[in-house]
Amino acid sequence: MSATQLVERAESVARRVVETAQTATDLESLREIERTASDELAAVKTGIGSVEGADRSTVGKALAAAQATIAEVVGERRAVISAAASASQLAAERLDLTALGNGSLRGHLHPVTQVWRELEDIFCGLGYQVHEGPEVEDDWHNFEALNFPPGHPARAMQDTLYVNLGEPEQVLLRTHTSPMQIRLMETQEPPIYAIIPGRTFRRDTPDARHSPVFHQIECLVIDRDVTMGDLMGTIEVFFRALFGDVESRFLPSYFPFTEPSAELAVSCPFCEKTGCRTCSHTGWIELGGCGMVDPNVLQACNLDPEEWSGFAFGFGIDRIPLLRNQIDSLQTLLWDNDLRFLRQS
Repeated sequence: MSATQLVERAESVARRVVETAQTATDLESLREIERTASDELAAVKTGIGSVEGADRSTVGKALAAAQATIAEVVGERRAVISAAASASQLAAERLDLTALGNGSLRGHLHPVTQVWRELEDIFCGLGYQVHEGPEVEDDWHNFEALNFPPGHPARAMQDTLYVNLGEPEQVLLRTHTSPMQIRLMETQEPPIYAIIPGRTFRRDTPDARHSPVFHQIECLVIDRDVTMGDLMGTIEVFFRALFGDVESRFLPSYFPFTEPSAELAVSCPFCEKTGCRTCSHTGWIELGGCGMVDPNVLQACNLDPEEWSGFAFGFGIDRIPLLRNQIDSLQTLLWDNDLRFLRQS
């Protein structure tokens, strides 16, 4: 191939890239145009060796000019495509933080708040009253009155966060909603039919299944002639109202403030007990604990266990939206505050 032909070929490649680069709509097609031009210019470079020495400089200059033109055109087009892609991504993920927003989106309650209110509606329909208690508690209400004497090994299970007030290790962030049981029995005459939802605190590292701040709901019944059958029947009615057609299961357990005590679970509403990831392939989902109020707890509140009896149960509210929506991470639900997630609820 002559020097003139090599120069014309280099210039032709450059002209074609100038024209076609403007039609590229994504980086991959632009890279393909650049690769094709590079292969053709490589052939021109190889052909330099076949021309006369006086013409090599001419072909070399044409080759360098073509390469410079291609690099400039491709670079400019790449910047345009990248800017357009970034703008499109920003528009898709844009969060409107103005006071009134853009007027087209309506807010709604957080998934945990939705379940919280649904639980209150269910129990109010059963004749219960909703009560709230202090989040900063004393040792008496959080532990001792609930049959956790000093040095009791169950205290170590609570991972308590103590507050620097009063005597050492006497004021704390409540580790469960159960202290309100004591406050109700101290201030109200039976019969008592109450639920206590609220925040609780423990020394946990946040991860997919744990959180230092979480939500619980407690149920307390104190009346005459209350039996374990009343407890089981109440839980059965409540679970069916919450989850639909599910079964409940009670396994023997231990809690200082109830005797007898049981772990309560429901049949998995997603796989109907055949086994799935949500229930760890067991067919059952554990929710919390329950049992008959221990006579020692009644006596701590000046109630005669020969006259009064009762039951209590409690579980984590946060687990309900996790189970219902098959969410993998508690952190995603409670801490990330990602509007792309929250808008789906």
